[in-house]
Amino acid sequence: MPRRLFADVTPLRESAEFRWLWAGQSLSSVGSTMTVVAVSIQAYDLTGSSVAVGALGLANLFPTLLLGLFGGSIADAVDRRRLVLLTSTGLMAIGVLFAVQAFLHWDHLWLLYLLTATSAALAAVDGSARRTFPPRVLPVRLLPAAAALNQLSFQIAIIAAPLLAGVLIASLGLAAAYAVDALTFVAVLAGVRRLPPMPPVGGGSTFGLRSVAEGIRYATRHRLIGMIFLLDLNATALAMPTALFPALAATHFGGGAQTVSYLFAAIGVGGIVAATLSGPLGHLRHQGRAMLISVAVWGAAIGSAALTNHLWLALLLLATAGAADIVTTVFRATILQANTPDDLLGRLSSLDLVIGIGGPNLGNVRAGALGGLLGPIPALLLGGLTCVLGAGVLTASSRTFRRYDAKA
Repeated sequence: MPRRLFADVTPLRESAEFRWLWAGQSLSSVGSTMTVVAVSIQAYDLTGSSVAVGALGLANLFPTLLLGLFGGSIADAVDRRRLVLLTSTGLMAIGVLFAVQAFLHWDHLWLLYLLTATSAALAAVDGSARRTFPPRVLPVRLLPAAAALNQLSFQIAIIAAPLLAGVLIASLGLAAAYAVDALTFVAVLAGVRRLPPMPPVGGGSTFGLRSVAEGIRYATRHRLIGMIFLLDLNATALAMPTALFPALAATHFGGGAQTVSYLFAAIGVGGIVAATLSGPLGHLRHQGRAMLISVAVWGAAIGSAALTNHLWLALLLLATAGAADIVTTVFRATILQANTPDDLLGRLSSLDLVIGIGGPNLGNVRAGALGGLLGPIPALLLGGLTCVLGAGVLTASSRTFRRYDAKA
């Protein structure tokens, strides 16, 4: 029983290909997060401006949204293994350029933006192709466990990488953090090289706008896949809370920067706990129902955090929201991969990537605007309530999704 409680490592045991992919991607997540920290520090050192640091987010967001869908079209037209080898090599080269410019003190803000945008564009194509690998190297029954393991490594990177980056930058300088990111792609390339050729089953499709439109049509018409995207947008666009954290810390909890960091960390800690104890997720048959419940729990926990004056209770509720988000993410990936034909998987994975990035950003814009109009507490409460209401409407509207049985 205790063994079933913890993350199921069967995919790592049974598939050497997945084991290498997971190890490489886990290291790369740490390296990539270290670069995010390093480039933010460097941009602020160059300008002393938070606006300049914030603009790095735009340099990352726009290429991801613009190239995300086209990345999936490329992935459905060519050998995905070869494509990931090319994009990963490009990302390694960008990491080297980051390290070189820091070591030589070129000190140009425009160069940081250019490197960030180029990296985001390559990562959009790389991510779309990489997400097609698990269904090719694992049986369907192990996809939930694989998704949970991927989330576990991602959550660990979010917490550990900034600490490692701080130590490296303080002791060896910015170039060291960038160099570590570049080196992690050695493991990524080693893992991908072990895969056999992976052309799309059935010969693939032709790259272009028509191919992108075909993927979008499939998603909107498929009762399961369309619903997972709607549920994700319902959770993130309606109830993403992080833009409100600085105001909540200052006006509601009477704290400063440290309190803000606690609020951010709480969601990540909840995510790590849920990913670590994700063993039972692989045995759930009614994955649609579980996803509906987890989105409702996310919204309820976010809204409830607005109703307490006790910081510890708000942190516990935010951790609960973070745990629910892991459940949502695991089953979103599982349902997508198990129900998408291989020749469309690149395009549907790219749509998943775009929604996964765009939804939280839209949610923070909404939260910030409502926070400015109503104050942080009403904005937080309203976001949680509308998310729960939206989950209820979606639950009532799709009998197919409610009754979806992964083992039927």
